[in-house]
Amino acid sequence: MSRARYPAHPIHMIELTKLNGQTFLLNIALIEQAEALPDTTLTLSNSKKIVVKESMEEVNNLTSAFYRRIGLIGLTTKEEGK
Repeated sequence: MSRARYPAHPIHMIELTKLNGQTFLLNIALIEQAEALPDTTLTLSNSKKIVVKESMEEVNNLTSAFYRRIGLIGLTTKEEGK
């Protein structure tokens, strides 16, 4: 799946795909929980659930890439290494 479809999307958003193939942008700060039921189901902070085509690993990679871009993963790693 091409991630270039939304070149001007806000930095805090990740592109995901609904089961019907429709892509959408999700504010990553809203994700509270991800489960494989067996489809990847995201529970948002408002208790809304969204089922996506991406695997749990793909969602994790997208969110990790976001936190790496803004420098939070580096801070966490440095803090753990003390």
